[in-house]
Formats: sequence, structure tokens, C-alpha cells
Amino acid sequence: MKKVHDGTSQALDGVLFDGMTIMCGGFGLSGNPETLIAALREHGVRGLTIISNNCGADGLGLWMLLENGQIRKMISSYVGENKLFETLYLSNRLELELNPQGTLAERIRAGGAGIPAFYTRTGVGTMVSEGKPTETFDGETYVRESWLKADLSIIKAWRADPEGNLVYRKTARNFNPVMATAAKITVVEAEEIVSAGSLDPDTIHTPGVYVDRIIRSTLNEKPIEKRTVRARLAKASAAAGSEI
Repeated sequence: MKKVHDGTSQALDGVLFDGMTIMCGGFGLSGNPETLIAALREHGVRGLTIISNNCGADGLGLWMLLENGQIRKMISSYVGENKLFETLYLSNRLELELNPQGTLAERIRAGGAGIPAFYTRTGVGTMVSEGKPTETFDGETYVRESWLKADLSIIKAWRADPEGNLVYRKTARNFNPVMATAAKITVVEAEEIVSAGSLDPDTIHTPGVYVDRIIRSTLNEKPIEKRTVRARLAKASAAAGSEI
């Protein structure tokens, strides 16, 4: 089966439907599948439940789908730096299931591994555990968390081969690997598509068995939420000396 497609229209053909659940890779804006997010906005699919570390930042990432009224519910671990998210949530126009970050990652991993539930001490005695079963192990209370699975995962990789083997680069290797395993269909955008056999097997992070469709990414802006800049020490010292 051919996995490499010419563009987003082919890669998403027959996949999208209103009310679906989508996992979106990335941590903050690092490792966001920018090309596929833009394609979802253009398609206009609505009523989405999005599982993602966050919902982008003002004007960036998943914010584009939020601003277009396509997201019904977010399952996330971080919702800062997004004024639109705050406005929609506080006005009851957006549902939110907030997870501790490690719990979110493990729920996704469990979904990919076929593990329906697991126990964790994280969140015990807080609103995180409300309505969830608890159990005692070795004298400690644990809360039961359930797996997360999706209809579609959209993933950003650095390199892919035609078989779907993936390599991520640096911090873009965040939620992408576990999300690639936990959906009915996994669509990947890769910065580079290399020939079969050219990837060192020891460097492959996601085996091709988890990947259904691949495109060459056309958006690789890799924005930073907040850029903090300070003068280099030598320049700062020189400036201070000139003022004496």
C-alpha cells in the first residue's frame, strides 16, 4: 500500500468527519503538524474533540481551528498563552478535560498499547480525581485513569521513509511518538522524505507499522511562543563602562 501522498487533500481523503476525535502532536508550538492543521481549517470539519498538550498560542497552531469554531472539546494538560481559549471556556462555548501532563502522556501511551486503564497517585484528593474510581495499594490511594484513543492522529516528523518509519528532531520528539500509535489512522507530515532503507534502524523513533499516510510538509515555520533576548555579557559590560 502506497503511504506517500502528493498533498493534504489526498492524505486526508475519506478520513475527516464532523464530531471526530483527533490527536495532534506537539509540545507548545514545537513539533506541531503545521501543514495538516492548516488543511483541517481549510476543510472546515467541525465539532472536533482535540487531544493535544495545548491549543496553540494566540494566532498560532491549533488556535486556528479554535478561532474558526471547529473545536468542541479539548483534552489537554496546558491551556495558557491563549486568550481565545480562555474566553471560550469561561463563556461555556468550549469543553475542557484538563489532565496532569504525565497522566495525559500515559493515557495516550495506554491507548496505543491496548491498556484500557491504569492507576496513578497524581491528582488524588484534587478535582482531577473527582468521579473516578480509586484503590489502595501498599497503603497509598491511587486514582484510575482510562486510555485515550482517536479517530485520527496528525503527526510532525523530521524524516520519513516510504514505509512510514519516522525520525523526530530534538524537542519535536514530544507527544508525536505516542500519538502515532493511538489512532485508527495516522497521517504524518515530514520535513524530509528519504529513500527506503536509508534510515539507520537504531535511529527510528516510530516504526512504519503505525503510519498510514505521509506528506511532505509545506509549513515549517517553527514559531516560538515567547522569545526572550538579553545582551551578551561582553556587550553589556562595555555599555556599562561607557556610562561611568
